[in-house]
Amino acid sequence: MKKYVFATNNAHKLEEVKDILGDKIELLSMKDINCLVDIPETADTLAGNALIKARYIYENYHLNCFADDTGLEVEALNGAPGVYSARYAGDAHNSEANMKKLLQELEGVENRKAQFRTVFALIIDGKEHLFEGIVKGEIVKARKGTSGFGYDPIFVPEGYTQTFAEMGNAEKNKISHRAKATQKLCKFLKSI
Repeated sequence: MKKYVFATNNAHKLEEVKDILGDKIELLSMKDINCLVDIPETADTLAGNALIKARYIYENYHLNCFADDTGLEVEALNGAPGVYSARYAGDAHNSEANMKKLLQELEGVENRKAQFRTVFALIIDGKEHLFEGIVKGEIVKARKGTSGFGYDPIFVPEGYTQTFAEMGNAEKNKISHRAKATQKLCKFLKSI
């Protein structure tokens, strides 16, 4: 079984990707390889941030790996919070504060169209590959649901009436942006 490091410190993301990948590959966390660094995300694109994290692991640990960056892009806010989604309300990565700020900015705004976008950067033997997943939807006016993380309680995907947080992980993991990007990643990994 092939091993890959998923360059994230986010336990929710790690579990979500493990659930999607199943037992197809052995997935190691940064903690598993004793990498306790919070790799700075200094790029101005999702792909750039994913590559920074993957390159850090590959260059310092010489292990095949992948990393992701995800953003919530709101049409009425010209794509914000986008690359700054995790730290929209400050550097603390506080989901409650991020949602509160976003809802305040959309108060009275009719256009609530948004999309979640995930980009994975995979490095195998020094070669870089990118995979993207997008799910379109809209921002609701109040939080709903208790599962998931981040902006899940205020995002309803197109074709659904529930937020990601109301769906539960099993349903969300079938249709989410991360699921779509992970499926592309898996398909590629199976083909090599």
